[in-house]
Amino acid sequence: MNSDEIEAIVAKAVIATLTTFGVEKDDRKEFRADLDHLRRWRKSVEHAQSYTFKAVITVIVTGFVGAVLLGVKVMLGK
Repeated sequence: MNSDEIEAIVAKAVIATLTTFGVEKDDRKEFRADLDHLRRWRKSVEHAQSYTFKAVITVIVTGFVGAVLLGVKVMLGK
């Protein structure tokens, strides 16, 4: 087999695989737009998770510091 035959076989296999996933040959722009949308969605979810983690840590630390300060206040009040 020469390289042209191999490229033709690979192209047919890729087209057949994408077709089984519901991606038609003429829908490349739509498929690309869908992938771009999914990437933006994933990045926004990762960003939100980062903020959520920071907020949880802040609440825990604030609660701990508040408990320590309350304990100190009680001890000094005695």
